[in-house]
Amino acid sequence: MPKSSKPIIVAKDVVKTFGKIEAVRGISFEVKPGEIFAFLGPNGAGKSTTISMLTTMLRPTSGKLVLNGHDVTHEQDSARKSFGIVFQDPALEEELTAYENMQIHAVLYSVDKAEQAERIENLMRLVDLWDRRKSYVKTYSGGMRRRLEIARGLLHHPKVLFLDEPTLGLDTQTRNLLWDYVKKLSDNEGMTIFFTTHYLDEAEAVAGRIAIIDHGKIIATGTTKQLTKQTSTRTLEQAYLQLTGKEVRDETSLSNDGLNVRNALRNSRLK
Repeated sequence: MPKSSKPIIVAKDVVKTFGKIEAVRGISFEVKPGEIFAFLGPNGAGKSTTISMLTTMLRPTSGKLVLNGHDVTHEQDSARKSFGIVFQDPALEEELTAYENMQIHAVLYSVDKAEQAERIENLMRLVDLWDRRKSYVKTYSGGMRRRLEIARGLLHHPKVLFLDEPTLGLDTQTRNLLWDYVKKLSDNEGMTIFFTTHYLDEAEAVAGRIAIIDHGKIIATGTTKQLTKQTSTRTLEQAYLQLTGKEVRDETSLSNDGLNVRNALRNSRLK
């Protein structure tokens, strides 16, 4: 079936403030159905804040967000049924088995009981974890936990999968394997993938289009070819440097503003 030309994600003039801190500063963008779309930028740029708003965990201060035709602010329940998400911080029950984690998610999202077992098996096989389904999550490596979180996030047939810095803290080999699974999911399921990263190579290798974001503003959006053409450069790294005037910051070196935003974001999620 041909893909719809109507965008599945729409952000229009979105602003998010935490007290005096303006974490997101009037961003607008659209994502097409079936697209792999990346937010590329350093920590503290507004990436996680944007995903938190799109996934109903934070309300935008102003502006509008639409996901799969649903206003994210006013139609939260309908919007939530449309997406799966993998957070930066693990959200698995370590004292349960991998299979039990999948079962809990199936119940929470009202997955048809007649389909649960088959769906769980198919997804765990897809991410090569079926043979470890009876193992406790606390015995899993970091890469295995990420793969389980992706499988869990797909259990209720979401239209969109959000991945917030999914490879943070993983070694290069595990990162590459994880992205192989994600691209396989996109091909097999035809779903939209929206991910954040500060790794240039990930954005270039995985995403169809990239939005470069820094200090809460989207600086440029396009394919790698479009971004390099726009900046008269040869590589995405050169384009990024020209657009931002700086290198992508390492995850361990946050600015004071970035740290303040991260703390405010965590506190808001707990409320």
